[in-house]
Amino acid sequence: MSAQHLNQILLVLLVSLTAIWLIVPFSMAILWSLVDPAEPWTADKLVPPVMSFYRWQDMWENSSLQTALVNSYLLAPSAAIAALALAMPTAFALGRIRFPGREVCKILALLPLIVPPFVTSIFFTSMLYQLGLHTWRFGAILFAHAIVFMPYAIRIMTVSFEQVRSDHIDAARDLGASAWARWKVAYLPALKPGIFASLLIVFIQSIEEFALAFIVGSPDFTTIPTLLYGTLGQDFVRPNAAVLSLILVVPNVILMLILERLLKSANPALSSGKG
Repeated sequence: MSAQHLNQILLVLLVSLTAIWLIVPFSMAILWSLVDPAEPWTADKLVPPVMSFYRWQDMWENSSLQTALVNSYLLAPSAAIAALALAMPTAFALGRIRFPGREVCKILALLPLIVPPFVTSIFFTSMLYQLGLHTWRFGAILFAHAIVFMPYAIRIMTVSFEQVRSDHIDAARDLGASAWARWKVAYLPALKPGIFASLLIVFIQSIEEFALAFIVGSPDFTTIPTLLYGTLGQDFVRPNAAVLSLILVVPNVILMLILERLLKSANPALSSGKG
């Protein structure tokens, strides 16, 4: 078998796996979201016998979807910005300062990610009550999300700080640049891809997070994942769950594509110094 034939076989396998992993679930979700209640979709039919946008209209008008959308899309970007701001000092220390045990500290910074979400949620619920934040549901969940997802931002920004060239910093300092000018010229070009990636990763993690939003925010604060749990976990209304799943997933896919374009448009010469 020639190398060309082998490459073709591997390409077909890759496309097939992609179709199974991505296209089929998305297609099923779209079809389920279009099932009309006038005639259910049964196993003996390949596609729904009657399709309409009734489920979308019904969820928009007769559920907490509007409130959940506002809550989720206010919470997620706020948590992303807060997590990035909190992660920057630690990431700078791990990425720019050499000290004994630095590699161990990098690993320790990621340990919170292995704790089960419900364990973390119960811990944060107790702590938020002690801090008196439980009465402000949005602020409580924002604080919890920023802390819980901060390790993602720390790891990404640590790598970004490691990419900053010391000779750029020294050159800017020798030329009399202020601290802000050194940050703008030497640091920011190398950090920009990491900043975009950190914001997006924390945004996606926050908007898809269920345990904290459910335990800390219940019953007053509704997000898309908690609403999805109600339709799929408690009531098991599959078409409504399909609507919420698409609302949850599709914007994230769009944001990932935007991030990819932003990262491709970044000038590698600015971060590597080889321009």
